[in-house]
Amino acid sequence: MAKITFTMAKRIFKSLAGGPATRRYPAVPARRYEASRGHIEINIEDCIYCGLCSRHCPANAIEVSKQERTWQIDRARCIICNSCAEACPKDCIFTSNVYHEPVTDPYLVEKIQGPEPAPKPEKKE
Repeated sequence: MAKITFTMAKRIFKSLAGGPATRRYPAVPARRYEASRGHIEINIEDCIYCGLCSRHCPANAIEVSKQERTWQIDRARCIICNSCAEACPKDCIFTSNVYHEPVTDPYLVEKIQGPEPAPKPEKKE
């Protein structure tokens, strides 16, 4: 019994003197590695709203509307597998190694509205 008590006391003092074993994110930023996957980003100006990213997403986290010119991602469903970025013909979707800030709102759907299309030139007669 004395051996168990001594072992527990040793661990307690070591934990108190050693400090936390984890980082205090976001106060202390996480390390960023080039190959790490933080979150999916899109350059909406280059998007053609083809929907390939939505069809290749195994988690069904992406919705694309060509008529409304919107691109939407559910951050809670996204598994950051990079399938959408690999399927994009315009390379407008990419994986960033920067993580999102912690959120308190459980609704993590991000809807991005694209720019209005350029007006079509009138036909000359």
